[in-house]
Amino acid sequence: MRNILSAIGETPLVSLQSIGKGLQHEILGKCEHLNPGGSVKDRIALAIVDEAERRGDLKPGGTLVEATAGNTGVGLAIVAALRGYRLICVMPEKMSEDKRQALRALGAEVVITDNVSPDHPDYFQRVACQIAKERANCFWTNQFANQVNPKIHEQTTAVEIWRQTQGQISAFVTGVGTGGTITGVGRYLKKMNPEIQIVLADPVGSSLAGLINSGQMGEGGSYLVEGIGSSV
Repeated sequence: MRNILSAIGETPLVSLQSIGKGLQHEILGKCEHLNPGGSVKDRIALAIVDEAERRGDLKPGGTLVEATAGNTGVGLAIVAALRGYRLICVMPEKMSEDKRQALRALGAEVVITDNVSPDHPDYFQRVACQIAKERANCFWTNQFANQVNPKIHEQTTAVEIWRQTQGQISAFVTGVGTGGTITGVGRYLKKMNPEIQIVLADPVGSSLAGLINSGQMGEGGSYLVEGIGSSV
């Protein structure tokens, strides 16, 4: 009998007719919100846990630790509940209360950190790493540096897009949080057709666009979009 994890991936690609009205090219949307946890992050949550189990890095009854804006935490909470693991999610305080409540409802322990710069010891990624080091039988899933992240998008998300468009795709547009989606999908699509454009949609106030366009990481501002870009 299959469980809910089998519903991750193979999401439909639909035509966004209103948005694309009057344009020369058709705009398609990949319905990643139809994954069990409601986002593309379910893919990496399952893949990271699968790989950790395969390598023996994650022991039965162990604890997963992740720094998350919310979506990866939700995906991990679903996987953890079905696999018998505990989960600790570390989030900066700027993330919404509804995300915190959703994670707690799924059984996760939520640790809130101050909104500080990446070089500060209380930065949420650093805190997650420290918790994993200090507590017994913990595994830091480390979505920001774990190469399983872009790999699973290269192996699944990108393959689905290529198949669903029958290779008739001229550009792929996405936001960036960890960079896993744009890296993995972009890598595969460029391999299949080097002419395909890979486009980062970055919120005004994020510092990532400046890094890509000029090679200089700009000073981050604040903005209302959660979970993508690099902000204060």
